[in-house]
Amino acid sequence: MYPNLYYAFSDLFGRVPGWLNWLRFINSFGFFVALSFIAAAIVLTRELMRKEREGLLQSREELVLIGKPASPGELLLNFLLGFLLGFKLIGLFTINTGPDFKIQDYILSGRGSMVAGLALGILFAGLKWYEKNKQKLPQPQEKTVRIWPHDRVGDLTIYAFIFGFIGAKIFNSFETWDDFVRDPVGSLFSFSGLTFYGGLICAALAIWWYARKHGIGFWQLNDAAAPALMLAYAIGRIGCQVSGDGDWGILNSAYVTDLHTGKAVLAQMGDYDRTIGQFSSNYASAFSDLHLHSLDQIPHLSVRAPSFLPNWLFAYAYPHNVIDAMNNVRIPGCGGEYCNQLPIPVFPTPIYETMMCLVLFGVLWAIRKKLKTPGYLFAVYLILNGIERFFIEHIRVNSQYAFLPGHPTQAELISSGLVIAGVAILLALGRKKSRPPQVADNAT
Repeated sequence: MYPNLYYAFSDLFGRVPGWLNWLRFINSFGFFVALSFIAAAIVLTRELMRKEREGLLQSREELVLIGKPASPGELLLNFLLGFLLGFKLIGLFTINTGPDFKIQDYILSGRGSMVAGLALGILFAGLKWYEKNKQKLPQPQEKTVRIWPHDRVGDLTIYAFIFGFIGAKIFNSFETWDDFVRDPVGSLFSFSGLTFYGGLICAALAIWWYARKHGIGFWQLNDAAAPALMLAYAIGRIGCQVSGDGDWGILNSAYVTDLHTGKAVLAQMGDYDRTIGQFSSNYASAFSDLHLHSLDQIPHLSVRAPSFLPNWLFAYAYPHNVIDAMNNVRIPGCGGEYCNQLPIPVFPTPIYETMMCLVLFGVLWAIRKKLKTPGYLFAVYLILNGIERFFIEHIRVNSQYAFLPGHPTQAELISSGLVIAGVAILLALGRKKSRPPQVADNAT
């Protein structure tokens, strides 16, 4: 596993030059999340431009005021942005970072470089003043500009990121309620623990409001976003796998981990029970959210990899995982943080989801021009995404709602809701399409 890009560079090239120590501060999961947003923005832009060429989406004229000098509010906003970047980002390279340094603790702390913050803040404010002053007119004028939906992809991406992150953290708090109660601030502001469906729901509401405000066809926008969302999800799951963020499957009791090599080896008679007993305190803590009466109830399956496939595709120990799961199962010879591994390997479900969602992205991309009714493609996305997640939940570790029949997980409930919503949209749009146009009554 690669908790940050420094680990990846070190593994690939053996030695990391001192001038690349900054790679320690780029979290692997965050890196792939950023890639997923970039990929989604590219796909969305391409689809919106196609729909614009086909006349399915229209531009909108807006009045903008030009020739006005920078306002105090604009100067203050740019100063604050520059100050934060200088104080935190440049400060990151000037403070003393020991072996126990954690980037999330630093970001949420008061540490940083005041000099760099003030310098960059003044620079940003000065550049804004210079830009506005260069365009200043004796008398500010209103100008009409034409803005197409694809011109707003940057704004849509920012809205999706901000509200998606907020929603993912809130819904994750519902899934890990005990942890949230113990440390509400740490739970909400940590860089781990994100629930995809929470992000999807909150981001969708924000984008719906934005599209309505700017006159973008709602269903056309949803259809353009459907392939982009599926691709973004597939790439984001690579980050889960690479970082080992805990979003993995249940135990595969057909294997145990060779604690010296970190690789899964076939379990012999009694190896599974013996390993569970040896690390009983770890497993009791890891599965505390499931409120098990005994360790015999730990969710697991026994599945051997076919001879033509590698063992790690069915059983993976997640060495160097970013959440330091199993915090006393150390990797021999490893010093510092991120030195733990799982004594019993688990199903690497992020890999499965990446593969499935790449296939589903291909399906959506192939049929996107064939579904002519606005909203149909988005409905298909909801159904496919819901089905994929519902079935993967059966081999994932998640808190269950014990008070509901069948003890479903949050993801199972929401994925079922997405399938139902997708079917309902198809039926509603189909009924609307087949309804004959009403003829106006000209009788007097």
